[in-house]
Amino acid sequence: MSEAELDRLFQAFADGTRRDIMRRVAVGEYSVSGLAGLYAMSFAAVQKHVAVLERASLVTKEKRGRQQIVRGNHEGLQGARRLLDEYEAIWRQRAGRIADMLAED
Repeated sequence: MSEAELDRLFQAFADGTRRDIMRRVAVGEYSVSGLAGLYAMSFAAVQKHVAVLERASLVTKEKRGRQQIVRGNHEGLQGARRLLDEYEAIWRQRAGRIADMLAED
């Protein structure tokens, strides 16, 4: 994953509204206007949140008639999971080395 892709991913998850949108579209699809009705913000603000998620490859949008349908992007989520798994492995290795050093004393 490039640095720019990492930045987009973490920027997408850095906002509570975007995380909530992700939870919703992970289990079902929503129109942008349907999502906008769930939050105390303008339609344009919700559109911007969806655009951030889309740039991070976490959601996809499909035009259906006059509506934009948003759904979770499984491949994008898997990429995020692989990245976090890599970070977890690094921290587990470090913790293991610390435990080994403490056991030596």
